[in-house]
Amino acid sequence: MAVATGPDSVTWQEVFGHAEPYPEQADGIETALSTARDGGFTVIEGACGTGKTMLALTAGIELVRDPDSDYERVFVLTSVKQQLRQFEADLRTINQNLPDEWKSVSGLTLVGKADVCPYSRETCGGIDESTVYDRCDGLRDRTRGLVGDGGMTSAEALAKDAREQQTGLLDTGATSTQPSYLETAGEPTPYSKSMPDYEDVEYCPFYANYLADLPEDGDPVEAVPFDFDDMGLITTEDLVGLSAGMGSCPHSVMGALLSNVEVVVGNYYHAFDPVTVGTFTGALVDDSTYVICDEAHMLEPRVRDLVSVGVGDKTLRDAESEFTRVIQPVEFEDAGKTTADAELVKAELSDGDVTLRELKETRAFIRDLREELDRRVTAYLDGKNRNWRSNLTELTDEELPLRDPEVPSVDELTEWAEEKGYDEGTWVRAEATGSLVGRILNSVEEEDKRRAAPAAGRALATWAYADHESYFRAIDLERTWNEMEPAESWRRAYNAQLSVHNCLPGDAIAERMSDFGGGVLMSATLEPLDVFRSVAGLDALEDDGRPVAERTFGLGFPEENRESFAVDVPKFTHQNRGSPGEENSTRLAYTDATAEVCTRSPGNVLVGMPNYAEAEWMAGVLSERVDKPVLLDEASDDGVTEDLKTEFFGGESKVLVTSLRGTLTEGVDYSGDRLSAAVVCGVPLINTASPRTRAVKTAYDKEFGDVPASGASGSKRGGSPSRTGFETALTVPAVRKARQAIGRVIRGTDEVGVRVFVDARYARESWDGVRQYFPDHEREEFQPVSSDMLGFGLERFWSSVE
Repeated sequence: MAVATGPDSVTWQEVFGHAEPYPEQADGIETALSTARDGGFTVIEGACGTGKTMLALTAGIELVRDPDSDYERVFVLTSVKQQLRQFEADLRTINQNLPDEWKSVSGLTLVGKADVCPYSRETCGGIDESTVYDRCDGLRDRTRGLVGDGGMTSAEALAKDAREQQTGLLDTGATSTQPSYLETAGEPTPYSKSMPDYEDVEYCPFYANYLADLPEDGDPVEAVPFDFDDMGLITTEDLVGLSAGMGSCPHSVMGALLSNVEVVVGNYYHAFDPVTVGTFTGALVDDSTYVICDEAHMLEPRVRDLVSVGVGDKTLRDAESEFTRVIQPVEFEDAGKTTADAELVKAELSDGDVTLRELKETRAFIRDLREELDRRVTAYLDGKNRNWRSNLTELTDEELPLRDPEVPSVDELTEWAEEKGYDEGTWVRAEATGSLVGRILNSVEEEDKRRAAPAAGRALATWAYADHESYFRAIDLERTWNEMEPAESWRRAYNAQLSVHNCLPGDAIAERMSDFGGGVLMSATLEPLDVFRSVAGLDALEDDGRPVAERTFGLGFPEENRESFAVDVPKFTHQNRGSPGEENSTRLAYTDATAEVCTRSPGNVLVGMPNYAEAEWMAGVLSERVDKPVLLDEASDDGVTEDLKTEFFGGESKVLVTSLRGTLTEGVDYSGDRLSAAVVCGVPLINTASPRTRAVKTAYDKEFGDVPASGASGSKRGGSPSRTGFETALTVPAVRKARQAIGRVIRGTDEVGVRVFVDARYARESWDGVRQYFPDHEREEFQPVSSDMLGFGLERFWSSVE
């Protein structure tokens, strides 16, 4: 039941963090509440700045605080760090304005081990960001081994011994050697910077202390070493300082807090990645949780990646080696050489359902699989260029389909395996055999590392389980460089991965969403909602009796503060524009329109291009035609991107050119005077020649091809035009990307700016036009304009707002 932390009756107005909601916020909250009380979900498209974050939190917190509700927590999922910070800020605002008789709403943001491990944060004890996961798993295993059934000591004794390493130094009266306490998050911990050991077995004192506080039968929250009931939002620094300062493991404490705080903020991994849910966040995935999916236009592609599976050539190589290390002791014993490891392996085999013969068969299968992989990659590269061995540094990422992407059928690798005598059972048994190998090696080897055999086994089993219509199998070649491989081997330049791509993630989304009690899915760009409902599995939920409500909110800010143009120039397709650098009428029309906006707009201008190559071209042209400094965003790491944003926001007015598929066109805060105009050139469709993209399009054609293009329901019924797989899988997501970029401009009541789409497909109703994918209010605002009238329109607008 919900936590009783206030009066018997509760209203959302008491939760809402501001004096008055926007009208659309009030409507959205009421809709979300009534739908969630019936176990359903609300889908909201709300323009940037319309208060979706506060809307969703308010509804969720009222449900949690309502004593008549079965909801116990709110679980926020967002794919954008900027939005994560917005949820934290809005939760703080809510707590600042709660009625006096209420306790603060407790909250926690989920972060990785590297962010909370005291040793990793301070780069000591042999642990840093690159090693923390493997080291943590190994240290935990050894700590549990020392204190578990048949262990040599207790968790309390281990933690006490680690503390005494410090106090013992003082007791000796030594003056030259002072205790060196590990400090983190501004707090001293009870332990040394070096890792302690017990009987030559290294262990983690923070984890030992957590185990010591963990009740044998009871809620793990009893091991939390601080009172969190009225803390409000527990920041990462709070979590680390309070936990480590008391000698306990911050990551374990975070896990204990998960199901006991009222608001948990995480990302899609925490709800949709099977491994993460199985090992860490499973307690959040139940019908007492109200889920908020933010930036929900990214839900489908993100989940598609999370539920797709792959295993790399290097992982297969390591897995084969691990199988050998387990098999060899038994083979040596059969040859008359008895070892302790052989006895352990035989004991594990006798206790489980795996035989030595099956271990050997899986090893042989993996070895043959790598040989076949080598043959296929070599043949593919030979077919493209016989001289590839002398130009390894020039090789590019490649995708080798294992069936016709447009004809669902059994893949070539499965057929090869059958011809070699490896049936479906061989693929499936790899999961059990790989798991056993990992467990044995973790028992006999102290090296801290993730075992390859379990991961390889899971991937091979998925290869057998997955059907051939919803999934597409391929060999993906990713550029790397490994000097240890032979000079003429493709393995020096590539890591090859056997991939099982999920083309239709809607079923996985629906299955996971059905685990929650209810929730809200929201974004600034979800239209057309019928498409979103279909591909995100919400129609399947509704068919199962879970209600789905819809709301679309436009910009409620003064219309006189913005101007919107859809410039009618030739379509920015490869056929029309040619390659970057070509001089033709299409490219001239786009540079003219973009330069016009950059020149006539008084502040910063964001220019979005379909890809990074086109962004580089446009930046080069604008730098010669515009007086403002022109910045170019290139595919780079987060640090470089953050530096670029800082440069763009500071000082004189500038132009920033980027890819519409990059990170600067959504989830970035351009509020205030940071942006006066945004220009979107072309429709950012992904590479439609890719085998995987063609497989996705084919799967969508089959699944959604007879879904009507109009109406709220996504159920398959005739009587109206249908959307094609190309529209559903490719065009609609591309238009959402473009609308995200345009939405960066106007984000508040007092903000002023210009929004410009440049491409005939935004301006005209045509067979490949995209105006139909805009919500009604945007179709009304983005009126078509000819290129020669754009300058006049810009001049008139900026004159009216000066």
